[in-house]
Amino acid sequence: MSLADIQNLYLEFLKNFPASLQPIISIGLAVLIVYSIFKVIKKDWIFLIALIILLPGSKPILQSIWQGIVVIVKFLLNTK
Repeated sequence: MSLADIQNLYLEFLKNFPASLQPIISIGLAVLIVYSIFKVIKKDWIFLIALIILLPGSKPILQSIWQGIVVIVKFLLNTK
């Protein structure tokens, strides 16, 4: 399943709601995604610290992950 397929599924999901509720639903989903990521990091924080300390090459990987998260959140908030 590609990112385009996920985007199409998301847009089809949003079409089920009135246009006035779509931004609220997008923000709610973005908050839930951030909360879920926070819960995973909170649960496994020691592994995240080990990754940062033991792998100096992890900085580009973490930047790439962060950029991916930012792109997803921007897409979720951009419902026209």
